[in-house]
Order: sequence, then structure tokens, then C-alpha cells
Amino acid sequence: MEKSQAGRITVLMTDHATETMPFIAQVKSFTRPFWIANIMEMFERTAFYGVRIVIPIYIASSEDAFGLHFTHVQKGSIFAWWALMQSLVPMFTGGFADRYGYKRTISCSIAITITGYLMMATQRGYGGFLAGCLMLAFGTAIFKPGVQGTLQQGLTRQNSSVGWGFFYQLVNIGGFLGPPLAGILRTHSWPTVFYGCACVASLNFLSLLTYKEVDSKNKGKGNPWDVIKLTFKEFSNPRLVSFIIIMSGFWLMLNQMWDMLPNFIEDWVDTSGIVAALGMHAGNIVRVTARGLQIKQEWLINMNAGLIVLFMIPVAAAVAKMRRLSSIVFGITLSSIGLVVAGYTMAGLGCLLGITLFSFGEMSASPKMNEYLAVIAPEGKKALYLGYANVPLAIGWFYGSKMGGNIYDTKGDKAVLALRYLREHGLMAIDALDKLKRTEAMPALQNALHITPVQMTQLLWNSYHPYRLWYQFTAIGIASAIGMIIYSQLAKRWANFEA
Repeated sequence: MEKSQAGRITVLMTDHATETMPFIAQVKSFTRPFWIANIMEMFERTAFYGVRIVIPIYIASSEDAFGLHFTHVQKGSIFAWWALMQSLVPMFTGGFADRYGYKRTISCSIAITITGYLMMATQRGYGGFLAGCLMLAFGTAIFKPGVQGTLQQGLTRQNSSVGWGFFYQLVNIGGFLGPPLAGILRTHSWPTVFYGCACVASLNFLSLLTYKEVDSKNKGKGNPWDVIKLTFKEFSNPRLVSFIIIMSGFWLMLNQMWDMLPNFIEDWVDTSGIVAALGMHAGNIVRVTARGLQIKQEWLINMNAGLIVLFMIPVAAAVAKMRRLSSIVFGITLSSIGLVVAGYTMAGLGCLLGITLFSFGEMSASPKMNEYLAVIAPEGKKALYLGYANVPLAIGWFYGSKMGGNIYDTKGDKAVLALRYLREHGLMAIDALDKLKRTEAMPALQNALHITPVQMTQLLWNSYHPYRLWYQFTAIGIASAIGMIIYSQLAKRWANFEA
């Protein structure tokens, strides 16, 4: 093996604890483009999560009179194609960002993203709405490598852990601001949510004017075909592929927090006790439901982003002392436990406990994945490798959406389970049941048994145990953690052998 090749592969397996310098010195070492890239990410995430957290309700809730009323299988299909577009395209756009410049690709992505939001606001048919989602996903796919490449060019081994910690914190500041923004806009209408998020995304056009382009170390090298060939060439490394496959299980599990938990909370979780204890009233945080006053699902899930905003930097500083892969293993395990805890009980406090555990696991694992890939990336290929970081997200999100949609449609959707109960207990004539819509199922069951919505929810919970649907997702997460332990041990052996 030639010396240059051996050196590159040795770097590829780098997984030492970050060489640290004083925290203040690290903060002062960050460049202006680094900070602007973080701010642009925050604006983009504010718009994205404003839509992302509420869209499961808009698509599939049987209780929202102005929603689309698609099935959970259709919702899963939308998210699956969204996942492929948003997460596989960066494999190629990462190389193009290195080749043609970060600012140029970012500006294109903003325009495409805005178009996607406008389409989602105006299309109510399955095909048209899916096209809007895919347009948004395509814009996001172009945006990510350009922003992350800009950020990575300002980082070193000494400040990378805290640098990526800041990035993840700003991501989640955007994620924290988006849901309440969407909640306020939603009081006007669903289209207003999408129009408002388009306006927020457009702020990044102004951000591009505030800094000079950074050198990708590869700008102007090669034609588009060379970029595509390089993308596949680098992706052929078996160790990189192994890492991606293992992390796919993590992302499959992780995305259920935003794909499935919103509907689960709306259907099953009871936060009326928290509302009463805190003396809360109907408004931006609390809504009136058939089961009484309940905290809006977006605010419960928003605890995830809030915790990351508050604790990401301390967690990043703490895990900087760990091997990157060890931090990822710990994070995957804790997130998996948190997910099953969040869905194990109808109690609102139990759900919040699960979200808390999930959030600290996410803080330990997800930023370290980006950091690991950024550290192993050769010079001039930072955005390309950070584009690869989206591949496990694509695989996990795609299969998780398909899997979650089918599972929830049969084992978790309260309206479907109400129809099932009516059929199994002969409470309605078969021909009448066949004509009954999902939106009419729960009132029909209440009338048939002369019970309240709270009693009906408890009856269906005890009869069909919807909490069990979380077990298989947690098992996949734990399997990924075990796979990463094996990969970590092999990585050390490979590095020693090739050094």
C-alpha cells in the first residue's frame, strides 16, 4: 500500500477523544462564517420544525376538522419519500457544494425551499401535497451540505466537539421556536403555517450578504460528472458503509419522536393533571379537547428542543473527553430507552420523562456522528462526507416511516381501534360499520357504550395495549448500539494495523 493511501485510511479510522483547549479559547477561535452558518441553520430549522412537528396532525388526525384526513399508511408513505429526497440527495449536493461554492448552493436551496412551503399551503390532494413535501425536501438537501461545509472549514480537532455542539444547539433553538410559531399561525389556518414558514426561510437570503465565501479547498476542480464519480468512489469504502448501516437503525428509532409520537400523544397521552396542577387555561399551550384541557402535543415534543438548547454545550463539553464512537453508543442506548418510556403510559409526566431521556441520548449521539465523519473526511471533501451523514438518516427515516405508518394504522390509531372494537363486540351492524368514516368512529363507540371520551380512551388502551408498538423501535435502537460497539472495537484494530 502506498504511503498516501495508508495515511488516508489511518485518518479515516480516527476516533480519539477530542484534543481540547480552554472553552473560552475555543469560542474565540470560531470564525464569522462559522457563526453566520449557525444562524442560517437556526432560521432554516425554525421554518422546518414549525411544519415538521404539526404536519403529522395535519396529514392524518381524525379529530382535526381542517386537516387532510389521509390514513397513517399514506402519512408514512409521504414521510418515506420525503426521507429519500432530503437525505440521499446530499450525497451528491455535498460534492457539488465543494465544487461550485457553498454560498451559491445555499441561495439555490432557499428558493427551492420557499417553493415547497407554498405548494404545501395550496395542495390538498395526496399527489399535490406529496410534490410540495418533496420540493421542500429537495431544498433542504441542497442547503445542508453548504451550511455544514461552511461551518466545518472553521473548525479544528481542538474545537470541533464544542463547535458541533454550538451547531446542534442552534439547530434546536430553531427547533424550539418553530412549533410555537406554527401553533400561533395555526390559530388562523393551516395554510398560514406554511406561508409563515416560507417567510422565515427567506431571511437567509439576507444572511448570505453578511460574510465572505469560505474556501472549500476543492472549488472549481472537476466537472459535474467528476463530482458524481467522486461521490460513488468515496462511498465505496466498506468501513464508511458499515458505519452508515449501523447508524441507520439509530435514525429509524430516532425519527419516531417526530413521525409517530405526535399522533400517539394526541390519541392517548393525558396531560389534564399537569394542566390542573399548574392552573393553566386554554391558549397557545393548552387546547380544549373531548378529554378536557390538554397540553398541545407540539409543546410536549418541544421539550426535546428546549432541553438541547439548555444542555447541548455542557453535554458537548462532557462527551469531548470520550471517544466519539463510545459517546454514540451511550447516546443510542439512552435514546432508545427514552422512546419506550415516552409511550409506555398515558400519564403526561411519564411521557415527559421519556422525552427527557431521549433528548440527552440524542445530544450524546447525533452531533458526534457529524463530528466523526467531518474528522475522517480528507481535505476538499468536507461537504461530501457531511453529505454522507444524511445517508443513514435516509435509510432509517424511509424504512421507519413505512414501518411506523403500517404499525400505527393497525395498533395505535385510536379511531381505527374504535372501529375494531365496534366490529369485534357487535355494537353496530356490519353494513353500517363499512360506511362509517374514521372521523365518526370514536363518537359512535361512545354512543354505543354510553361512556365519556376519557372512559373510551382508557377502554381502548386496556383492550389493545397500543404502548406495545414502541417495543420494536426500541429493540432496533439497542441493536444499533450493539453494532456500534462491535464497529468501535474493529475500528481500533484497523487503525493499529494500518498505522
